[in-house]
Amino acid sequence: MPLYETVMQEKPPVVLDIGTAYTKLGFAAEAYPRKIIPTEYISSANGESKKLFNYETLQEFYDQMVDFLQMIFFKYLLVSPKDRKIVIVENVYGQTVIRETLAKVLFRHYEVASVLYVPSHMIALSTLAVPNGVIVDMGYAETTVMPVFSGVQIMQAFQDQKYGGRDIHEVLKCLLLKEGIDSHLLTEEVLEDIKVRTCFITKLSRAHAYAENNPPQAPPDVQYPIADKAIITVPGHVREEAFEIFFEENNDRDSLPHLILKAILGCPLDVRRILCENIFVVGGSSIVMGLLPRLKEELQYLVANDKEYQKRLHGDIIFKFHKCLGRANIAAWLGASLCASTDLVNSRSLTKEAYMRFERVPDWICLDDNRVNG
Repeated sequence: MPLYETVMQEKPPVVLDIGTAYTKLGFAAEAYPRKIIPTEYISSANGESKKLFNYETLQEFYDQMVDFLQMIFFKYLLVSPKDRKIVIVENVYGQTVIRETLAKVLFRHYEVASVLYVPSHMIALSTLAVPNGVIVDMGYAETTVMPVFSGVQIMQAFQDQKYGGRDIHEVLKCLLLKEGIDSHLLTEEVLEDIKVRTCFITKLSRAHAYAENNPPQAPPDVQYPIADKAIITVPGHVREEAFEIFFEENNDRDSLPHLILKAILGCPLDVRRILCENIFVVGGSSIVMGLLPRLKEELQYLVANDKEYQKRLHGDIIFKFHKCLGRANIAAWLGASLCASTDLVNSRSLTKEAYMRFERVPDWICLDDNRVNG
């Protein structure tokens, strides 16, 4: 029998990580996504490009999802979705309407064989082959923190806040407008490129100096060309201050270091030290120079000087961070790709027959879906 008849007998599952800003897509057992595209669709009605999650009615969202998946399957992956297995990365606290609509489109419109939803935090941790950790997901719309111990998510300790890449763009735009730069030049694409190419996170000592109105010597300015339109100057203090939104102190104590400590303190006493030594930062907004050293400085500073944390975290606490395999923005997709190459895609997926029988997607919060048989 020819080799290709055995190796290619079964179609490889498609792996999708649909985020607020970008979508990663590819196949199982691959180390990198085939494509990373904006989470936008081209309307089949008028040909306009729109954000996927901007909708008013469920029917409108359904139609948008059909157009979006058609673009993924037939333009980028170049495969027929019929009778193919799909693995989807999702936030465990994501909206039910999104997962239900996505399943409805896949099963009814594209007639896929099965769909497997995998939790983003735990599947990202699986790339490290470690059972314990605090996963910090810094996305475009929000930042979430989920502790995992022995491969089980500690749901009651989950923390999240509505700041992410979108808020960094807003802060960066405000800072550049104060420098007299024309607002028409500062599009979303330009702001993102400036953020990635020029900005960084400063040290804790310099951040304290800025907070005390005693700014230190600023880093060098950067000349940034915007296509053929103009060349703008990005001041050094703007490069240094753009990401401070993650570390701002306020009465709600909801900065990123506080979120991590709250998540750890929400776990049982005997697992806290292990979690402190296994922090894993992922997400597109985490790809910035200086994040992990600053985060470690902030955590050590709070444990040493904050009375609340001194009372509840005893002994010499040392915070340690894992390094990502590959880029941090594809960690969850990579974990799903590994998962899709195992037998889990056969044993844990929702099949087309099961979906057609019940017309719903099983959910972990529903007791009927988690009842022990027998």
